[in-house]
Amino acid sequence: MTVAAAADATVTPASIGDAAVALLRCPRDGTRLRQSPDGDRLCCESGHAFPVENGIPRLFVANDWPDGKDDVTDAVKAFYEETPFPNYEGLDTRDSLRRKAGAGVFGRMLDEQIPHACKILEVGCGTGQMTNFLAMRWGRSAIGADLCMNSLRLASDFRDRFGIVNAHFVQINLFRPPFPPASFDVVFSNGVLHHTSDCHGAFRAIAPLVKPGGVIMVGLYNRLGRLPTLWRRALIERFGRAAMPLDRRLRGTAEDPRRQAWYMDQYRHPHETRHGMDEVLSWFDAAGFDFTASVPTIGDVEFSDRIALFETAPPGSRMDRLSTEIEMLLSGGRDGGLFIMAGRRRP
Repeated sequence: MTVAAAADATVTPASIGDAAVALLRCPRDGTRLRQSPDGDRLCCESGHAFPVENGIPRLFVANDWPDGKDDVTDAVKAFYEETPFPNYEGLDTRDSLRRKAGAGVFGRMLDEQIPHACKILEVGCGTGQMTNFLAMRWGRSAIGADLCMNSLRLASDFRDRFGIVNAHFVQINLFRPPFPPASFDVVFSNGVLHHTSDCHGAFRAIAPLVKPGGVIMVGLYNRLGRLPTLWRRALIERFGRAAMPLDRRLRGTAEDPRRQAWYMDQYRHPHETRHGMDEVLSWFDAAGFDFTASVPTIGDVEFSDRIALFETAPPGSRMDRLSTEIEMLLSGGRDGGLFIMAGRRRP
C-alpha cells in the first residue's frame, strides 16, 4: 500500500511553530487554536486557553461522561506520573535508541514500511521512544500524544538533546483528541487502549483521525494470551520476590531500572482489560477499516519481518484466530500477552 504523504510543516523542538498550531484543535469545541503573543499558551475563538510547557501543549481535558460511569483516567495518570514507561536507561545517543527500537521486530517493520513523507500519530506514546525513533527518518512527521506530563518531558528532553526535529509531543485525553478528522497517514496505539475505562470507545475516538487509505494499528492484551501474566501476578502477590523469576524479565538485580519498569507496568498497573481478535475485527469493520496484518500472525501463516503491514489481507477463519490465541496462551504469554492488529481505512 502507498500511504498518503503528509505535506504539513513540523514543530521545532522546545517551541511551537505556526504550522503545528494550525494542526491542533481545541479539545473542548473543535475550533482552531492560536498561539498567544508570548507563546506560553494556546487559545481558541471560544475563549478557552491551554498552557504550553517547554514546547508541549497541555491539551488534556477531562472526560464529560454521565454520572455513574467508571472513569479510571485519574488513577492511570497518577500511576504513569510516578512510573514513566518505558524508561530511557542506557539510551544516551540517537544510535542507542535506534538499536533498541530496531531490535524489536515491530519497531523495525514500522520503520522500514512507513514511507518517509508520512504523518504519524502515536496515541499513548509514554516516554516517546517509538515517536522519536520513527521521526529520525528524513521527511516524516511524528506526533507523540499522552496524558502524562512526566513521560512527555522525558520524551521531549531526549528529542531536544539529540535534535530530532520531526518529533513533536502533546498532552491529550485520547477520548477528546485535539486534531481534526483524517489528519494522519498512520495512527498507532500500542498497549494503551486496554488501560482506559472504555477500550472500544477509545478506539472509536482515534479511528476518525486516520486519512482514507491510511492505517490504524492497535496493540491490546489478549483474552487468552494475557492469562499467564495474570497467573504470575497472583503468585507474586502471594509469595513476593521469590516468585519474580517466573517472569524472565524480572530475573537479575532488583535495582535494574528496566526490570523495575517492567514489573510496575505488568504487575502493579491499576486497570486493564483483555480482548480478542474477533472483537477487534468487528471494531475495524464498524469504523470502515479492512484488516491488513497482525502480530502474531493468524492461523498457520509463518511470521516474518517481510510481512506487509499495510496491504489488505484475509483475516483467516474464526477457528484460525482462536488457534492463534490458544498458541499465545500455551507459549506463556510472550510480551505480556500483547497482540497487534492493523487495518486500512477504506476510501
